[in-house]
Amino acid sequence: MIAHLFGTITEKLATSIIIDVQGVGYEVILTAPDIERLNLNDQTKLYTYHAIRDNSEELYGFSSLTAKRLFELLISVNSVGPKAAMSILSLGTPEEVRNAIANTDSSFIAKASGVGKKSAERVIVDLRDKVGAPSKYGTSIEGFVPATALPNDEALDALIALGFPLKEASAALAEVDPTLTTEERIKLALKHR
Repeated sequence: MIAHLFGTITEKLATSIIIDVQGVGYEVILTAPDIERLNLNDQTKLYTYHAIRDNSEELYGFSSLTAKRLFELLISVNSVGPKAAMSILSLGTPEEVRNAIANTDSSFIAKASGVGKKSAERVIVDLRDKVGAPSKYGTSIEGFVPATALPNDEALDALIALGFPLKEASAALAEVDPTLTTEERIKLALKHR
C-alpha cells in the first residue's frame, strides 16, 4: 500500500495533480483547497489512500494525516464513496468538517457536490461518536471557530501517527493550550491521556 508520496508537482489538473517521485509520475486526486494551495514545481509530501476497484485504481492525496483519517472514516459510511468523501473534505479544513459532524450539522455536509440530504444525515449518524467532541461552534461566518485544533495541526497529526484514533487525539488536545509549541502540546496531551 502506498502510504505517502514526496516529490515535485509537474502538472495541475481540475481535480488532481501529477507528482514526480524520482522519475515516476503519480496522478493524485486532491481536495479543492489542497489543489489551490499547491503550485507547479513545488516539492510536497502527500499522505495517500490507494483505492482499488475491479476496473480502476486511484490515489487520493491529503496534506495532513488528520485529513486522511477523516477521509477513511467518511468512506466507511454506507453510500459514501471516495469521490463524495473528497467533496465533503473540500467544504473546508479537516477541523471544520470534523466539527460539523460532531455538531450534527447535516446541512453543512449536504453542501458537498454529490451528497444529498439523506447521505449527509447518514454521515452524521454513523460518525458523530467517532470524530471527537465539537469545538466552539457558531461564531464565525462559516459557523466554526476551531478551539482545539489548527487547520493543519501537527500535534493532532503526531498523535494520530502514534496510534490514537481521531476522537481520542482531539479529546486529548482539547485539554491543552493551543498556543503552546507542537512538542509541548503533544507531551501534555500524552500526560492527560
